[in-house]
Amino acid sequence: MNRAVRLAAGSVVVGLGVLGLKGLAWWLTGSVALLADALESIVNVAAAGAALVAVTLSAQPPDANHPYGHAKAEYFSAVLEGVLIVVAALLILNEAWGAWRNPHPPEAVGIGLAISALATVINAVWSRVLFRAGREMRSPALLADARHLLADVVTSGGVILGVGAVAATGLLWLDPLLAALTALNILVSGFRLLRESVGGLMDEAVEPGLLNRIRELVSREAMGAIEAHDLRTRHSGRTTFVEFHLVVPGEMRVAEAHEICDRVEAALKSELGAAVITIHVEPEMKAKHQGVLVL
Repeated sequence: MNRAVRLAAGSVVVGLGVLGLKGLAWWLTGSVALLADALESIVNVAAAGAALVAVTLSAQPPDANHPYGHAKAEYFSAVLEGVLIVVAALLILNEAWGAWRNPHPPEAVGIGLAISALATVINAVWSRVLFRAGREMRSPALLADARHLLADVVTSGGVILGVGAVAATGLLWLDPLLAALTALNILVSGFRLLRESVGGLMDEAVEPGLLNRIRELVSREAMGAIEAHDLRTRHSGRTTFVEFHLVVPGEMRVAEAHEICDRVEAALKSELGAAVITIHVEPEMKAKHQGVLVL
């Protein structure tokens, strides 16, 4: 079991524990805002399970039917998580509307909020762990899970403060209002996650900062060549794909051109980590001299 799979399995365990705590907090208080918080934790568990399946699949080596590996399975997990977040937000809005029409004061607020605060702290710690690991391994599934948990931490903090305010002021309408605001925040988070995940499935180019860094490395390491053009990039899970055409002098020997390619490839892999580099060598008559990286 690799590290990504262990972390994904840990997310399922943490999610179940947090769900139990938040469910207990809602049962003690009867607060619809805490119910909204607990409903989001149900989504957390489902999403963590999807992420576990995804990282397990993506860890499988390339095979005859999938020569580029299985890394894109993580994007499907992230898309599913985004859909689940949107569904949870709609359920919460429905509960908030019912509580708005028939408000009731929360009970046992002190112990309920203490339990909810403990669950929030657990989510905050685990979110930090997932962010660090997800960036190191460039795992879309782990990063999606981390972002979702972080959004949960923020909304849970607001809910705890709000339910405390309801108990202190007696303004019962605050409870369903907080639930509705929580739902809207979750909805925005879900749509953002869907946007990022679909971008991965559609083979979007790497972010501009990283693209500029790739250009710099090619320019620095391809000494002896003339230019590089038609640079294309994409992510597939934690792997970055880079391909371009490298124009070399017509009299250059194959071995010399190959040495340049090896040097560029080594520099890119050192910078990018998991990467697949494809370089098409061309003679100088193929130079474009416009809109390309001149070396």
